[in-house]
Amino acid sequence: MDYWKYNITTAPETAEFLPALLADAAFDTFEETETGLAAYMPAGATQELEAEILLNELKEQFDFDWEKTFIPGQNWNEIWESNFHPVVVNDFCAIRADFHDPIPGVKHELVINPKMAFGTGHHETTWQCIAALEHLPVAGTRLLDYGCGTGILAILAARLGSSHIEAVDIEEESYKSTFENAQLNQTPQVLPRWGTLEAVQGRNFDGILANINRNIILASLPALSGMIRPGGWLLVSGILAQDEEVVTQTALAHGFIKQSMAQRGNWLCGVYTAATPL
Repeated sequence: MDYWKYNITTAPETAEFLPALLADAAFDTFEETETGLAAYMPAGATQELEAEILLNELKEQFDFDWEKTFIPGQNWNEIWESNFHPVVVNDFCAIRADFHDPIPGVKHELVINPKMAFGTGHHETTWQCIAALEHLPVAGTRLLDYGCGTGILAILAARLGSSHIEAVDIEEESYKSTFENAQLNQTPQVLPRWGTLEAVQGRNFDGILANINRNIILASLPALSGMIRPGGWLLVSGILAQDEEVVTQTALAHGFIKQSMAQRGNWLCGVYTAATPL
């Protein structure tokens, strides 16, 4: 697949929160760069004009410049290989591609080949979700990974002993990437789904992973509350620090109680539990 690459030149603090503001546009992958941020969009996307209008509107509010270049599909893997470096989350988990050497000294090592899907552990949101999973009750559970990207969180959950994980994403490339990475990591417990929450077959999940963005999380909380068992946990990320109150209040309105909230950079990662009926 051919892509447009939008090179956004800006300060690091602006590059941190721009993906959240661009999440509703047609971009399906974001990558931090030495000069700011790179955003990728499939060539020929019908929302291309709308995305560029949004970029120009945001440019009036924040200090950045952007330009776009055409990336032929056959060059994509080479680009990822040159930019994708292993990620280590404390001594708990390491993430590398299959062209990297094994990483010693960690409890869990995942091999993730991202291709066109989001989620390699580099971004603060994914990093925090990985760190949070070390302390959540995962063994023997039935989980939902909502917005699975590369499948990285679902695969880690399988390594931690989850018996059944449905991993759903609206992007076809993410579905394919999760399927391939689950096979690569020998985690048959991961069941990829392509589509919205309507594609998910299970209910009464013990836990739900939602590393997406604020708008989708807010819109999905009513449906998610009907898919989790009482007492189950919800792990959310992809939200900025200034959005904690609206996310927590909306979660509370749909039966979720905040248990913890971590922050890395400007990004939050929260754990909520589904209230148990009286």
